[in-house]
Amino acid sequence: MKNTGVIARGIVTPIFKQGDDIIDMICESLLKAAKDGGFTLNDNDIVGITEAVVGRVQGNYASLEQVSKDVNNKFGGGSLGIVFPILSRNRFANTLIGIAGGCDKLYIQLSYPQDEFGNTLIDLAVCDEKGVDPHSDSFTESQFRDIFGDNTVHKFTGVDYIKYYKEIAGDCEIVFSNDPTYILNYTKNILCCDVHTRYRTQAYIQKAGAEKCLRLDEILNKPVDGSGFSDYGLLGANKATDESLKLFPRDTETLVYDIQNELKKRTGSVLEVMIYGDGAFKDPVCGIWELADPVVSPAFTKGLSGTPNEIKIKYIADNDFADLTGQALTDKIRERIKSKSDNLVGDMASQGTTPRRIHDLVGSLCDLVAGSGDRGTPIVLVQNYFKNYASE
Repeated sequence: MKNTGVIARGIVTPIFKQGDDIIDMICESLLKAAKDGGFTLNDNDIVGITEAVVGRVQGNYASLEQVSKDVNNKFGGGSLGIVFPILSRNRFANTLIGIAGGCDKLYIQLSYPQDEFGNTLIDLAVCDEKGVDPHSDSFTESQFRDIFGDNTVHKFTGVDYIKYYKEIAGDCEIVFSNDPTYILNYTKNILCCDVHTRYRTQAYIQKAGAEKCLRLDEILNKPVDGSGFSDYGLLGANKATDESLKLFPRDTETLVYDIQNELKKRTGSVLEVMIYGDGAFKDPVCGIWELADPVVSPAFTKGLSGTPNEIKIKYIADNDFADLTGQALTDKIRERIKSKSDNLVGDMASQGTTPRRIHDLVGSLCDLVAGSGDRGTPIVLVQNYFKNYASE
């Protein structure tokens, strides 16, 4: 492996079902792949396991009726407003049905021209043409339609989410604003449905006079009538069936160390283990930001903590050693890497090395390798991640 850098392999596994021995299945799948592929499992290799199989094995599901009951228990029925939900059949449609079932009247406030993750309702250029400022202008549905017409079909899914959400939510009204407090014109009970901006949204609404304002991670954060639950509540939930949701997994911190210990027993090597969800990257064509889960990785072993501390090879080659070529240049760069400081923050030699957390980087790599379709590789093995140009 001397002349090879990072390798990421999708590992084919059996189909995971509720109650399966996930630790044994993961270990057996890795060992079988290593034997068939002619490679070994080594210290510092990384095993990524998609959150979906963990939630499935745990049976971490909830019915829409259980969602409705929790919403009703926490808001007391009556009218309810939800703010900034994602536009997604998989991610939010069933959640919306469950929420709507827990109140008498629902108001849905959509952000525009796109949602938090880049799903477009209306092209920004059209807003400019119409003289609409998304930063300050708010609309009822009729006002929004008067300006933009029916040109609100999602380019990639072919769904008009305004019509679709009204169809599945029953008695509801949809409004449009990027001001989180606008919803208070309709009701004082608010559920914040955004993901990564939820605390700020909640703070704005509470300060503006809401009677009760909760976040989506505060719904089904405890079991209801025997349902599944999660520390993230309904954040990270996906459609399971027409009547149920699969929730983000729980108790993952214990699981990653149990898998690490079992792999050490079977291989003699200490591998790092992580649970991964959505990767943190943005599509350059459709503009959709992938990270609809609350985090990239809900749990990981300690070797995946921290951020990379790397020198930019091309920078020192062009500046510090511009007069060298061939083996002399190689030797000098390797010497510099071996002698680098433990903290390169602010050092020009590290410019361009994005200071993202290791588990976010590796989790994003795993998500890209595994995919979300029919590849059948929910486990990803990453090797040589911690090696560099100076590694022996």
